[in-house]
Amino acid sequence: MYQYQYPHPAVSTDIVIFTIQDKQLKVLLIRRASEPFKNGWALPGGFVDIDEDLEQAALRELREETGISGVYLEQLYTFGKPDRDPRERVITVSYYTLVSIDRLTVGAASDAREVGWFNIEQLPELAFDHKQIISKAKQRLTAKLDYSTIALQFMPSKFTLSELQRVYEIIHGEPLDKRNFRKRVLAYGCMVETGEVRRNGSHRPARLYTLKSPGQVEFVK
Repeated sequence: MYQYQYPHPAVSTDIVIFTIQDKQLKVLLIRRASEPFKNGWALPGGFVDIDEDLEQAALRELREETGISGVYLEQLYTFGKPDRDPRERVITVSYYTLVSIDRLTVGAASDAREVGWFNIEQLPELAFDHKQIISKAKQRLTAKLDYSTIALQFMPSKFTLSELQRVYEIIHGEPLDKRNFRKRVLAYGCMVETGEVRRNGSHRPARLYTLKSPGQVEFVK
């Protein structure tokens, strides 16, 4: 059997899962069940099997560690500093996804002791270079708000335009002009009115919208 002259690095995947909860942008973390960084917090992820596709590996690890399945993943970035993992030379291909908190059931599965949602501005000490991975994912998410419909992935099955605007404001960290915002998002053509309304306190009832193609992210001009 032919043997390569140079040693091969291991390959892993790590997944950043964002949601909006309590008017905060949050990320899902697991408490590691084994060394290194045993009992420490980290992103869901793990090693890619020799006969496994990268995205298949990411989805498998996500299912094994959090119980989550059936989500759309977008490849984020490749991290490969030689000392990023104390066990061996490991290159990780990271992914990220956005979910509505009411569409997801999360629980620690076979490969994690605990799972939890954390405010992205108040993260605990993280294993490996996972703080850097989350930072990169947040940068990508913020940038894509301006040229795609990615923020709609945070929304429940029915929502108001005010609720959607609040998602944009949470991620951007600043208020937006109501009239301009509504004009822009309605021009995307990816939402339809349900014919229903929602009343919040003494305010005028707000129209409810739903997505034409849930789970689909479109690029906009």
